[in-house]
Amino acid sequence: MIPPEKSSEFVANMERVLDVYKRPYDKDYPVICMDESPKQLIDETRTSIPMRRGQDARVDYEYVRHGVVNIFMANEPLKGKRVVRITEFKTKKDWAVFMKEIADKHYPKAKRITLILDNFKTHSPSSFYETFEPKEAKRLWDRFDFIFTPKHGSWLNMAEIELHVLNGQCLNRHISSIEEVTTQVNAWQTHRNNKTNKINWQFTNKEARVKLKRLYPSIHN
Repeated sequence: MIPPEKSSEFVANMERVLDVYKRPYDKDYPVICMDESPKQLIDETRTSIPMRRGQDARVDYEYVRHGVVNIFMANEPLKGKRVVRITEFKTKKDWAVFMKEIADKHYPKAKRITLILDNFKTHSPSSFYETFEPKEAKRLWDRFDFIFTPKHGSWLNMAEIELHVLNGQCLNRHISSIEEVTTQVNAWQTHRNNKTNKINWQFTNKEARVKLKRLYPSIHN
């Protein structure tokens, strides 16, 4: 639900994101979507009975929780490339280190990286300065152009689509350790990158002004 007094802010930020999605592929100025998601670590209390002829697999409903890990997702929709990292936490430092990896390891030759992301409190240039020395923090900040999705508009971030695919294809079962999550996610990332699965985004500002007309303020002369 979007409060009426916030609707103009929502559509302004939405249209900015949609304008970015219209850009053609440019290796010097890549458009990267970034998001994060928790994954609960769960261990079974009893060994499952595998499926046999004429009998379904049997899994006990009891389980043990072993905490939560964080999944960082960055994907370049027009290139069919994604980078996933598993961390114990999602602090400012965790995010800043992930951004450094994106800039220096995966896009070292890019002149400037356009980053689509939400307004989570760690997603700030201040995270660079709390993690690195000032010169390095400024260098990293200058590598990115932050484009924030509107509040209540996470569906505008294509990284959310990739996280949905990851959870459906790879993490839709009980996994008890961060090591096993990392192993499984790395294998999924390699497989999906080798297939260069792209996202064909179709929603534009023209369609938004029709389908989401109720969110646009009425202008009276």
